[in-house]
Amino acid sequence: MNLWSYVQGRGGTLAFLMYQHASLAFQTVLVGTVVAVLLAMAVYRIPALSAFSLTTSRIALTIPTLALLALLLVPFGLGVVPSFVMLAFFAALPVIGNAIVGLRSVPATVVESARGIGFSRWRILLTVELPIAWPVILTGIRVSTQMIVGVAAIVAYVLGPGLGSLIFNGLSRLGGANALEMALTGTILIVIVALVFDALLVLLGRLTIAKGLSS
Repeated sequence: MNLWSYVQGRGGTLAFLMYQHASLAFQTVLVGTVVAVLLAMAVYRIPALSAFSLTTSRIALTIPTLALLALLLVPFGLGVVPSFVMLAFFAALPVIGNAIVGLRSVPATVVESARGIGFSRWRILLTVELPIAWPVILTGIRVSTQMIVGVAAIVAYVLGPGLGSLIFNGLSRLGGANALEMALTGTILIVIVALVFDALLVLLGRLTIAKGLSS
């Protein structure tokens, strides 16, 4: 096995696949996070709905990714669309739970104080509750991002973009020339993408979490 020689001859292609993978993961986590936070904002004040949302999000994580991807082939066909829908769905699940828990854990005394000085319900939510819940929400986003970067390799099954094509092609050609190098390169680059995203999210946390809230 000569991994270095394989990488040297294909730098441009690997960089493009890495960009595709990172872009797909970023966009789906962003969409999933927005949907999850909006849903959490809608239900966290209602115990029955928040409990139902927490339970449903945890159960939904047990859905096999390949099974959901295969079902999405029927309405969307091959390519980017089923890949995006599947990844955005799974990206939202860890964030929903953390967002609900974070919003519900805001001390009632803080909310009452804000209400006492004349803040409206929406102003309390946006300027008091969300900032206090943000560290917990960000933890959910970190978990979601790591999961999605790994799961995104599966979209090669439906001709989706990213580094998964290297792994699938390599495994299908095991025993042939450069098959092992291809699969191993795809795996290593996915790990690198995951590490870069996590480092960026740690930096985001340091820039956006108030010092009094950081652990």
